[in-house]
Amino acid sequence: MLPSLRLRPRRRRSRRDRTLVNKTLFLLSAAALLAGCQMFRAEGPQATAELRPTKGNSATGTATFTQFGDKVRVHAVVTGLKPGLEHGFHVHEVGDCSSGDGMSTKGHFNPYGKPHAHAGTAERHAGDLPSLKAGKDGRAKVDVMTVAAGPASVVGRGLIVHAQPDDYRTQPTGNAGARLACAVIRRVAN
Repeated sequence: MLPSLRLRPRRRRSRRDRTLVNKTLFLLSAAALLAGCQMFRAEGPQATAELRPTKGNSATGTATFTQFGDKVRVHAVVTGLKPGLEHGFHVHEVGDCSSGDGMSTKGHFNPYGKPHAHAGTAERHAGDLPSLKAGKDGRAKVDVMTVAAGPASVVGRGLIVHAQPDDYRTQPTGNAGARLACAVIRRVAN
């Protein structure tokens, strides 16, 4: 015959025990969150661009460029666009917006002599970025990882928002039309 097992009633945790467990869980969660945030801190230099409207246009915005390892993250917010439309968005060769129409930035930034193509394509201009899609309020955002830094550094280059969507085929411009806003990309002092 088997001996009978007597089960003890489960001891109810005291308020002090529950508080200690909750504090421990909170501290572990906070430590994990802070560790996760460290993964997204800037590893390298940063640059910024303040987009100003070209003559007769109203598009404005900001863009930041942050190096993460061998890639550059581009985060931009642009307002004053035509609601619901796509607008070409490119880094251009020269950081000069003095012409008033954005033409002083010259062509797309293309240090490796590649064809114009979609930003997700390996064989493309270093300055090819995804088109901006304006919402109903005429505001567009983009947040993308793009080309490696180094010889393709965007610091000192021009940033242009175009009137039309980029067709990603027409060489060398993408047929994106007039230049609505212009900026010079400048290094941020650390």
